Amino acid sequence: MALNQPQNTLETSIEYLKGIGPKKGDLFREAFAIRKFSHMLSFFPFRYVDKSQYYAINELKNSGAEVQLKGTITKMEIQGAGRKKRLKAVFSDGQTTMELIWFRAADYIKKSIKLKKEYVIFGKVTLYNGQWQMTHPQMDLSEKVKENRHAVLQAVYPSTEKLNQAGVTNKSLSVSIFSLFEQVHKEIVEVIPPWVCEQYKLMNRKKAYFNVHFPQSHAVLEKARRRVIFEEFFFLQLALLQQKSFRKQKMNSYAFTKVGDFFNSFYKEGLPFDLTGAQKRVLKEIRADVFNGRQMSRLIQGDVGSGKTIVALLSMLIAMDNGFQASLMAPTEILAQQHYIGLQALLADFPVKIALLTGSSKVKQRRLIHEGLENGEIHILIGTHAIIEEKVKFKNIGIAIIDEQHRFGVAQRSKMWKKNARPPHILIMTATPIPRTLAMTSYGDLDVSVIDELPPGRKEVKTVHRYENNRLGVFGFMRGEIKKGRQVYIVYPLIEESSKLDYQNLMDGYENVLREFPNPEYQISILHGRMKPKDKDLEMERFVRGESQIMVATTVIEVGVNVPNASVMIIESTEKFGLSQLHQLRGRVGRGADQSYCILMSSYKLGEEAKFRLETMVRTTDGFEIAEADLKLRGPGDIMGTQQSGLLDFKMASLTKDKEELLLARAAAAELLEKDPQLNDPTAAKTREYFLRNYRKMVDWSQIS
Repeated sequence: MALNQPQNTLETSIEYLKGIGPKKGDLFREAFAIRKFSHMLSFFPFRYVDKSQYYAINELKNSGAEVQLKGTITKMEIQGAGRKKRLKAVFSDGQTTMELIWFRAADYIKKSIKLKKEYVIFGKVTLYNGQWQMTHPQMDLSEKVKENRHAVLQAVYPSTEKLNQAGVTNKSLSVSIFSLFEQVHKEIVEVIPPWVCEQYKLMNRKKAYFNVHFPQSHAVLEKARRRVIFEEFFFLQLALLQQKSFRKQKMNSYAFTKVGDFFNSFYKEGLPFDLTGAQKRVLKEIRADVFNGRQMSRLIQGDVGSGKTIVALLSMLIAMDNGFQASLMAPTEILAQQHYIGLQALLADFPVKIALLTGSSKVKQRRLIHEGLENGEIHILIGTHAIIEEKVKFKNIGIAIIDEQHRFGVAQRSKMWKKNARPPHILIMTATPIPRTLAMTSYGDLDVSVIDELPPGRKEVKTVHRYENNRLGVFGFMRGEIKKGRQVYIVYPLIEESSKLDYQNLMDGYENVLREFPNPEYQISILHGRMKPKDKDLEMERFVRGESQIMVATTVIEVGVNVPNASVMIIESTEKFGLSQLHQLRGRVGRGADQSYCILMSSYKLGEEAKFRLETMVRTTDGFEIAEADLKLRGPGDIMGTQQSGLLDFKMASLTKDKEELLLARAAAAELLEKDPQLNDPTAAKTREYFLRNYRKMVDWSQIS
């Protein structure tokens, strides 16, 4: 090994591994971010081939499965020439024969094969003209298999075309990884405290990692996988829970010790409806958080229409009762405006000054807002990311509310902390229900509240799936609802705002609706991303006021638009939407007391995934059930966006398949931190060391030094 290589073999650069070298090392870095030995240790197989069973040729079935046979080559013949050259061989297991075929490297393979020597062959078999064939089989001399086989179940690793072209086969990679274990086995030390391993019956770490790569049986593999999965969840939970504990103990904010006139007068005279039990419970949790002077970081999950905004408003009024200002940040101008209009209406009879700040705010408006914030005249600021600009200064901000927070980056959100001498309390709202496992990972450092009741009088939205040939019936249904005084949304997919195809689909749909619902009997609004903000506002206001009966739009209306009189949501080309998006769109209706409907339009050509999404939408309106289904389909990274992709970069663990291990690992991490918050106990020395090395970037570890 080169002199400049580190003493810790696990830190050795990947090119020094047997069978890799500089060129292949670069390919591994490029394709899988594998830079050193420790990374290769966690380069886990994605499936296994059972090499414990041998088949006889007369036992084979045409199932497409890979099989293993033992026998001899009795005859070989090269056929054709040039590109059509191939090698055919007759393989015998002593009872029956089959044909082996190679279309590449025919001459080389013919020279390397020894006639009448026993071979073990492996591959997929097909039946051709009544005879079994295997193309490009894996072949090893039987005596070599006994020498080299380290596992009964053979691991199959991810690969790329470039790696294949560079000669990295599954077999050669397996040899390299076995060599890796020979070099580093002494350095694969236990990193989970002994009492945790014992309590949760975890396999030894060294044995687990070896058996994931070279399993001796299905039972041993299962125990090894469980250990690795537990470890991944355990350290993530340690990081999140330690961060949460630190914030609760040491992150000072402002104590809201009283509930006064702002809150009480609105609660008694301004509430449009009685709070649900869930809203009261969440409000109580928030009041407990802000009372003690430690910074609140709470996530409110609530399905569309569950009343999160009222809870947010009441929280802001508590801040005002204690002499503080509040802000509410939304990801889009439409949503910010919707919040502004809604809160203005609710607070019209109360001495509360609200301002709206977005990218479209005029210079003169901005100047007045900046002045009003700095002198304390403005109590509540609502806006988009414009709120976090440096020039926006508050006299005394005490609480910052962030709506649909996953649309903001961590760096963007943290700018709110600098708006006062101490960081304000943070309240995050999402109408995208988050599966429990995802909440415990992406938001494991936050306190989570769930509003799981809809306000009284709300009826469940009826959802149906219709194909294109049902369109006339759908138009007839729309006429019936409009006759009752209701309004209708028709939403088209928007993959990219600049996509000409999407825009054309929308305009074609708009023309079609115009023909069926002619002016002046019907008024139709249109809303899409290419419109100027002023024109968007005009069209939206027409619809909100009931001046237009139909709104033809792209998904810009997905979040926040609140028109209680709209009772029908028609979603075009539903196969192009994700489950979460479909659920959000459906949530635009059913906001009043009338029965509402969601009609999912699609073509007949539906893949299995699209069918599953539509069946799920028709079957349930439960946002959490839909979120679980979405997690199964898309995985955590896609659901949470790029902000959390590093956080959820598991090598083996799965949030959908390994829920039980996640719960156990979180419980173990919580118990460890309760016993030893600083990880100072000698039995946790390796845990602490591993922690600091692998999670330093995720959290500020200076607090446990």
